[in-house]
Amino acid sequence: MKGNPKLIEMLNALLADELTAINQYIVHSEMCANWGYDQLHSNFEKRAIDEMKHAEQLIARILFLEGTPVVTKLKDIHIGPDIPKQLENDHVAEEGAIALYNEAIKLAGEVGDFATREVLEHILSDEDAHIDKIEEFQDQVGHMTLPIFLTTVK
Repeated sequence: MKGNPKLIEMLNALLADELTAINQYIVHSEMCANWGYDQLHSNFEKRAIDEMKHAEQLIARILFLEGTPVVTKLKDIHIGPDIPKQLENDHVAEEGAIALYNEAIKLAGEVGDFATREVLEHILSDEDAHIDKIEEFQDQVGHMTLPIFLTTVK
């Protein structure tokens, strides 16, 4: 099925976001593992796997719409040197992704591609859960202080 070129372009922009997030989360995950924060390592790693699944869904949808997935373009990756900066960078990335997904959902509706819109809405729900977890951790750091937070998530 030949898809709308503007929507395919938007799907590729989302794909770039997802591929960037995978790299950022994997590095943050391995940094946490190196520091001995196993629970944070697992949390970042799970988020990276979620983003991989999103990338897979976007690639499949682009191919279904007879487009070409662009996997060679990444956005800037922001690696935090410590947990608070990692959480801050991840929050900014998720905010950007959520805004772009909302824009893409609107575009999919405007061009009458409701199946693509449904795929995007499902991914958006996951992104909302990601930012919620990041904000939960940020709140805990703020309430407990970083040293206590790190002892509770070890």
